[in-house]
Amino acid sequence: MLNKKTIEDIDVTGKRVLVRCDFNVPLDVETKTEITDDRRITEALPTIKYLMEHGARVILCSHIGKTKNKQTLAPVAKRLSELLGREVPFAADVIGPDAHAKADALQDGEVMLIENVRLHPEEEANDPEFAKELASLAEIFVNDAFGTAHRAHASTAGVADYLPAVCGYLIQKEIGIMGGALNDPKRPFLAILGGAKVSTKIGVIENLLDKVDGLMLGGGMTYTFAKAQGGNVGNSICELDKLDLANEILAKAKEKGVKLYFPVDTVCAAAPSEDAEISVHPSNDIPDGLEGLDIGPESIKLFTNAIKEYKTIIWNGPVGFFEIDKFAKGTNAIAETMAENAEAITIIGGGDSAAAVEKAGLSSKMTHVSTGGGASLEFIEGKVLPGIACLQDK
Repeated sequence: MLNKKTIEDIDVTGKRVLVRCDFNVPLDVETKTEITDDRRITEALPTIKYLMEHGARVILCSHIGKTKNKQTLAPVAKRLSELLGREVPFAADVIGPDAHAKADALQDGEVMLIENVRLHPEEEANDPEFAKELASLAEIFVNDAFGTAHRAHASTAGVADYLPAVCGYLIQKEIGIMGGALNDPKRPFLAILGGAKVSTKIGVIENLLDKVDGLMLGGGMTYTFAKAQGGNVGNSICELDKLDLANEILAKAKEKGVKLYFPVDTVCAAAPSEDAEISVHPSNDIPDGLEGLDIGPESIKLFTNAIKEYKTIIWNGPVGFFEIDKFAKGTNAIAETMAENAEAITIIGGGDSAAAVEKAGLSSKMTHVSTGGGASLEFIEGKVLPGIACLQDK
């Protein structure tokens, strides 16, 4: 999956180039027109600028928001115009007359944006006729939307059946850095996994056990491990049907010589809220009526001291209910320690981990912060991503 052709491997001059971006940016809840974080737009600029500078006629496409909300990409066209210092024409449809007319009118080095592809149900169904019609706008397809590369949709994979397909700089960077870390890491290599459930991370854990020297687990999933070893977890998240699996993972890690790190103490409350009364208890002895919501002070010491020893670190998933400040201390401590480990390659696997690092103002201190939550998780798991598999090999 790593050896794919990029925009630099093909001649784009004078060609209409359809670029799948990830412009799924958050909008102000009240106005629905103001972009509150434009990182996904700025991440796409290197690819867009390269194509424009090399005389391509650039047609950008993306989705935005939940399908049911039927949001428009008009605010993105406005922001792109500001960032590029030139008007980016916006087509009010996807494969309709406006999109075709604006695409036909493009001159070399010009760029336009078509409307939200998910306004058509055929997009997510990867309908061949819809993909063919979308592809008819252009002569080359560039996928630069890593955040949706794990989806086999018409605009991420289907159009590659009808056009020569290569990747942009963002996907090249994502698979280059994460792929390099997984396949040839600077050692020792540590993976930190958080999140609520063991069941969502089974494939990731199993794949990583063959690659890492250390595995650090935090978040809700650790209570399933504590319960599996005979502990009391109170009202904490616990998958009772996964206790045997938890013990199998422990045995497998031991067999492969992977060092495991679990929280030794836990910050607990009756429920996650700003005014919750908190107390700290051993992770395997949480009183009834309380639930674990963050790693405790001893766990923070254990985890941060360990992180300093590693040369490659991949982190996916917060280790506490980080949305509430009083339960974000563990997650913030991990982010800060990774940021301070200047000698290490530090990779944040998108989603909530990226949000936590962003909130802490530490994104620029990391080697790489992935733009894809689900995509990065599946990539780390070793799965084939349809939006990358469809691209031409070098």
